[in-house]
Amino acid sequence: SPPEEVEDASEPTKRDRSHLENTLKLNEEKPADDVSGVLQRLRKIYHSSIKPLEHSYRYNELRQHEITDGEITSKPMVLFLGPWSVGKSSMINYLLGLDNTPYQLYTGAEPTTSEFTVIMHGPKLKTIEGIVMAADSTRSFSPLEKFGQNFLEKLIGIEVPHKLLERVTFVDTPGIIENRKQQERGYPFNDVCQWFIDRADLIFVVFDPTKLDVGLELEMLFRQLKGRESQIRIILNKADSLATQELMRVYGALFWSLAPLINVTEPPRVYVSSFWPHDYHPETHRDLFLKEEISLLEDLNQVIENRMENKIAFIRQHAIRVRIHALLVDRYLQTYKDKMTFFSDGELVFRDIVEDPDRFFIFKSILAKTNVSKFDLPNREAYKDFFGINPITSFKLLSQQCSYMGGCFLEKIEKAITRELPDLLGSIGLGKKPNVLSCDVTGCGETPKNRYRKP
Repeated sequence: SPPEEVEDASEPTKRDRSHLENTLKLNEEKPADDVSGVLQRLRKIYHSSIKPLEHSYRYNELRQHEITDGEITSKPMVLFLGPWSVGKSSMINYLLGLDNTPYQLYTGAEPTTSEFTVIMHGPKLKTIEGIVMAADSTRSFSPLEKFGQNFLEKLIGIEVPHKLLERVTFVDTPGIIENRKQQERGYPFNDVCQWFIDRADLIFVVFDPTKLDVGLELEMLFRQLKGRESQIRIILNKADSLATQELMRVYGALFWSLAPLINVTEPPRVYVSSFWPHDYHPETHRDLFLKEEISLLEDLNQVIENRMENKIAFIRQHAIRVRIHALLVDRYLQTYKDKMTFFSDGELVFRDIVEDPDRFFIFKSILAKTNVSKFDLPNREAYKDFFGINPITSFKLLSQQCSYMGGCFLEKIEKAITRELPDLLGSIGLGKKPNVLSCDVTGCGETPKNRYRKP
């Protein structure tokens, strides 16, 4: 019928998607590697060797970070951040091929995404309320409950049957609106962003070249991204909407805005392209944009392929912190017992120790007798708060935390850190390409591999 033909004529041409499918290996029958066995062993090590010490010394009250089974088995998470209307939701629609399907995320020129949207794999299309997601302990989102009901109403999950989502989870965030105060959102926006930043394996910070104003909310966000530089990728989206000279100017302006915010020796990788399904604008650098897009997809693939290594390293780092915390509490307790006499007032004796731990060499003695890095030591002030809630008398010495059958808590966590977790890491390296654990990658103690520079 004629009206349809007219509609087709005005419809912009769609770009070929074959590079997406090839780079992300979406046509492979099964996921590249079976990780369930490794995950089971990882859970077992965590529950038997790390968790007992974590509970016994209430590590969660110091760090507010309890690892749930959902977090151990969760897929890598890709977080999309940036000002409003820069194309974050369109980019997710494009990567997953959701355009013009019932699944597509809502997009438009106004600030459209007001929720934190988690896009994950499921057998059929389904929307899950935030309150339900937080109540489900098998998912890794149950800790979000602490941000309150107002926030949970702004959290939404979408399950989509898509090959890529079998291996990765996307999180779309509300755009940063520069002239809006955090109070107006009705929940602690920055704290919620921090929670996702801490758990993301890859963080895409998306910009629109036509509006590069870096205001307070964005500045705050970059402050929160400190220390996660190796996970950050900056995306200059909608790049085919500008002439080359203009694009060069914008690229320079973007670095100028970001320079004070990310001061590392090497800036994060910037990708310049247009991430949406329509063909690139004629007379623009199509080849360059396509190459940039393929690089970004390779980056994403790398994160998927390294997910087990990252997970084991994360659990091991957690174990190291739990062990240091246990050694410190044990040291505080030992000092307290040494100073106590029949006539002393326990409260006063302990206050003395907490106020000035250096006088009793508490932190120094930990550094002296164990392979502990001084950079991993928690803050002295944190222990004032910690013992304010948890009386010293409610803890047992490490030497008393042993059983005939189960062995000693401290020995078990040390064995996990020095032997079990590294062995698990080694076992997955063997099944892959033989060079994965070679000196090129690990550095072998000489010059460490630069995490930012592309080989």
